[in-house]
Amino acid sequence: MVKRILATDNAKEVIARLKAEYGELMFHQSGGCCEGSYPHCFEKGGFLIGSNDVCIGEVEGCKFYMAADQFAYWQHTQLTLDAMEGRAASFSLESTLDVGFLIQSRLFTDEELENLEPIGNC
Repeated sequence: MVKRILATDNAKEVIARLKAEYGELMFHQSGGCCEGSYPHCFEKGGFLIGSNDVCIGEVEGCKFYMAADQFAYWQHTQLTLDAMEGRAASFSLESTLDVGFLIQSRLFTDEELENLEPIGNC
C-alpha cells in the first residue's frame, strides 16, 4: 500500500525530540489561512479532532489528521512532512525548538492511486 503521508529525516529527528519531552504526539493540517496552512503538532489529545477531520496516516507513530475540505484538494498528492530552522506555527509544539514543520507534496502516479492506503484507518 502507498502511504499518503511520509516524513523526512529532519522531521523524524524533530518528532523524536518532541516525543522525548511531551510523550505521544498528533498532527493536524487545517488548510486555513496564516498559521492554519502549516501542519501543527500537539500532544496526543491536545487538539480536538472534529467530525470533519480525516486521519490520512501516521508519521513516526503519530496520527496525522487533515480537515476534510482540505483533503478534498490534496487527496491526489503524497505529502511529506519536513522541518526547517525558524519558527513556523506558534501553536505547534516544535516552535519551542525554533523549528517549523512544513509540507511538501507531489502528485501520485496512476499506479499509486490504485494502491493507496485507505483514509480513516489510523
